[in-house]
Formats: sequence, structure tokens, C-alpha cells
Amino acid sequence: MTTSTFESRQSNAAIASPAGDFADATYRKVGWRLLPLLFICYIVAYLDRVNIGFAKLQMQSDLQFSEAVYGLGAGIFFIGYFLFEVPSNVILHKVGARRWIARIMITWGLLSAGTMFVNSATSFYVVRFLLGVAEAGFFPGIILYLTYWYPAWRRSKATSFFVAAIPFAGILGGPISGWILQGVGGVHGWAGWQWLFLLQGLPTVALGLVVLRYLEDRVADAKWLTAPERELIVRDIAQEGVGKAEPHILSVLGNGRVWLLAIVYFTFTAGIYGISFWLPSIIKAMGVKGALDIGLISAVPWTFGVIAMYFMARSADHRLEYRWHSAIAAIVGALGLVMSVAYGGNVTLSMVGLTIATMGIMSTIPIFWGIPTAFLGGTAAAAGIAFINSFGNLSGFSAPFLIGLIKDATQSTNAGLHMLAGLLVLGGILVLLVKSERTAPNR
Repeated sequence: MTTSTFESRQSNAAIASPAGDFADATYRKVGWRLLPLLFICYIVAYLDRVNIGFAKLQMQSDLQFSEAVYGLGAGIFFIGYFLFEVPSNVILHKVGARRWIARIMITWGLLSAGTMFVNSATSFYVVRFLLGVAEAGFFPGIILYLTYWYPAWRRSKATSFFVAAIPFAGILGGPISGWILQGVGGVHGWAGWQWLFLLQGLPTVALGLVVLRYLEDRVADAKWLTAPERELIVRDIAQEGVGKAEPHILSVLGNGRVWLLAIVYFTFTAGIYGISFWLPSIIKAMGVKGALDIGLISAVPWTFGVIAMYFMARSADHRLEYRWHSAIAAIVGALGLVMSVAYGGNVTLSMVGLTIATMGIMSTIPIFWGIPTAFLGGTAAAAGIAFINSFGNLSGFSAPFLIGLIKDATQSTNAGLHMLAGLLVLGGILVLLVKSERTAPNR
């Protein structure tokens, strides 16, 4: 689409402001109905996934785990996640988001709480693997679900509100996790890390029951929308669907562009999980000792990550351009990681580097999902999104494990952070090789 065409459409939108105001109001209504619940669900999801990073502060010494054992246990979650992601998302597309997302949340909440009973490396590996199986399909299921409610030119901003749960989980989870470890440990004879898993796992079960009662599967089921509002959304989604591919699932999994996007997503999520799993340990290595202090300081990078992510996603939607936005964000994240290592002896400058890294890395995710959802539809979207997400999340297995091995060998996380920076640069280059597709906006 040429610049003149895009400007012409913006001009036409300005002339037709009543229709534009009605559409804006309709999508705001959808956002207020769906996004707060999805946001809260993903906060608890991400806490259940990465609270292992805070539990490590006590769990490792209590159970005598090496860095490599911890890294393998933290990462084996993603093996179960990878194996069951595609079938889970296809089932969601067939049976509906309400029941399937509720099932996912209830089972993973129970397993997360059950991690408090881990007493050996083997039981640690088994519970983490089963937790991955239980959670498989949640994130790509929500990404797919948003395609039912938002056309492409509104979706990245909506996705950014959902994905903002990751840094918010860091903002809230850090201090809460630190307080649990420091303030509740020893109650009823349970260690702080055991209380951590219990108190952060059970709310997920309760939220699963809320989803079962509150969420609608499709626009047609939304009684809280008026008939004209439903018609507007259905028309926008139908217009976007013109020209989208819906081939057989096996052909989607053999599509070269899908594989390239999966590799790109692997590099981006490696950065996220590197930060998520190791940020408490990195801050501790800087000389910060108290668990609560570590939690409070860890909230700083995530806070700035939320702000950067929102404005980058807004810019990408406005320009209908996702590749260069993703690439720039990835490069910024890599530079931040390098800076955090270069100034490792200075707590302030190192934290500035980690903050810049988090801002860049977090910005890649909602922007990235504007690329595959622009050319996949229906069951193909369910399978393609799930495959890209599951393959990409294998970095959640490899990144913590490799950093653990590197730290065991070097007694430092510096080389591991350089590895993550290199992966981000690679992802920034590869995303520019993906064929660009824009969906014409009906603004």
C-alpha cells in the first residue's frame, strides 16, 4: 500500500467521523469487556510460569540443586508446552475459548500449587513438564481469540494490553514474591518457596472458574453489544479475512514463512525468559541481599517495559508496519543487555541497561503477532499461531538451561546475557526477511 493511498484513507476517515466515532466506541466497549479479564489471567499465568526464578533464591539451597538442575527444571516446562500447543489451540478453535481456556487455567493452577511438594530433582522435572502440558494453548489461544474480535489495524494495540501482563507480573510479582519468601516462610513448617507456589497457584484456579462464567466465544454470543455493534465487528473481521489462507494444518506446518517466523519468535522470547528467570539472581549478584529489596528493584525494568511496549504497538498499528518495528525493538533490547554487562560493577548503570533491554524485548512481542495474523485465518491461524508460539517458547527451555550451564562454568551470567543479545540481533535481522503483508484498514 502506497503512502498516498494510506494518507487518502486517513483523510476519508476524517470526513466520515460519525462512523469512525461509532467504530472507536464499539471497540472501546469490547476492550473494556474482554481485556481486563484476559490481562489478569495472563498475570497469574506468567507468575505461575516464572515464580520459579524467585523460588530459586531459597529452593536451590533447600533441595541442593545445582545451577544446571535448576535451569533444566525451569526450562523443561516448555517441552510439555511445545508438544501439546498445536493440538490445544486447534481444540480451542473447535470447542470455543470459554471452556478451553477455563480448563487450561484450572489444571495449571492446581499443578503450580502442587510444586510446593517437590523434594527431588526428578519430582521437580515431572511437575514442571506437566505444568507445561497443562498450560499449552493459553497464550496462542488468546492471540487467536483476539482475531475473532479485532481487525488487524486495531489488534496490535489490543494485544499490547494483554501482553502488558508480562511486565505487570514483574512489577507486582517481584515485591509480592519477595514478601512471601521473606515474611511467610516457616508458617506451619513450610518454607517460603512452598508458600510462594501455593499462594500464587490457587488464584489461577479461581480465575478459571470466572472465565467459564464470563467469557463469550464469539461476537455473535455477546449480548452486551447492540446489533449494529455486532454487525460492525463481523463486517470488519470478514473484510480482513478476504485473501487470508486457510489451508490444511499439515501444509501450514510446512510453510517456509511460518518456520521463519517461528525462528524469529524463538530469538525474541529467549530474551524475555532470560530476563524473567534470571533477573532476581542478576540483581542479587549486584549486591542486593534482601528478597523484598530484590523484588522491589526488579519491578523497575518491567515498569518501563509496559510504557515502551504500548507506544511501540501504537506506532506499528498506526503505520501498519510490523517488521521494522520488531527489528528496532530487538536491537534496542540487545544493546541494553550488552550495557548491563559492560557496567556490571555499577548497580545503577547496570540496572539502566537491564531496563533498556526489557523495554526493547517486551516491545517485540505484541508487534510481532501482527505479522502472522495478517496472512493466516481460521483453523490455519489456530495451528500456525500455536506452532510459532510453541517453537518460539522452546527458548524458555534452552535459554535458562544454557545460562545455568554457563554460570556453573564461569560463575557469572555475563556470557549468558551476551548470548541472549546475539539471539536478539539475529531475530531483528531475520524478521526483515519475512514477506510483508498489510491488511487494508477500514478506518
